[in-house]
Amino acid sequence: MYRKYVKRMFDFVFALFTLLLFLPVFVLIILLILIFDGFYPLFIQERVGKDAVSFRIYKFKTMNDKKDAEGRLLKEELRVTRFGRILRKSGLDEIPQLFNILKFEMSFIGPRPLPVYYINLEDKLQRDRHRVLPGITGLAQITGRNSLKWPQKFRLDNYYIEHQSFVFDLKILLKTIYSANGYDAVNFDHVIPKKKAE
Repeated sequence: MYRKYVKRMFDFVFALFTLLLFLPVFVLIILLILIFDGFYPLFIQERVGKDAVSFRIYKFKTMNDKKDAEGRLLKEELRVTRFGRILRKSGLDEIPQLFNILKFEMSFIGPRPLPVYYINLEDKLQRDRHRVLPGITGLAQITGRNSLKWPQKFRLDNYYIEHQSFVFDLKILLKTIYSANGYDAVNFDHVIPKKKAE
C-alpha cells in the first residue's frame, strides 16, 4: 500500500508544497545564473527511469560549455562556474527536479537515475534498480556517495527497494537534510551486511 499509493501521494503533495515555498528562490536562482553566467539556466538530460523508460531530468545548469582547441568539452572541473559550485554544494541545483516528481517521473527517495547511454552497459544488478521511480536522493547518496564504488551503490539501491517503508524514507530524507548542513544525524553503517560490501 505504501509503495504503490501512499508514497506517490506524499511525493506529489510535498513536491507541490516545496515548489511553492521555494518559488522565490527558484526565480532568484534563474536570474543569478542569467546575470553571472549568461547561459540558459536549466540543464536537461535524458535519464533512465522506472521500468527502464527514459525521461528528461531538470536541474539548474552549473557548468559552461567551454571547449578546447579541437572542439571537445573541457573537463567538468574546469567548466563548473563559481555560482554553480555554490548551487551544487547547497543542493539547490536539484530544485527543478520537483517538476519531475509532479510529473510522476521521479520520487524524493529512490535510486539516482543514470544517463540513457549507460543502459547498454547494465547488468542484472543495475537493471533491478529500475523497479521503482528514481529519486532526488537515496540510500547510496547518504551512505557514501562518491566514496563508494558503483557495485556498492547498486547494492544499496536494491537494498532500499526491498526494504522501502515510510520510516526508512523519512530517515533517508532527514540524513540528506542534515548532511547538507554538515551534521551526521542518522548512521546507516549497519544497514548493509558486510558480506555484500566491497
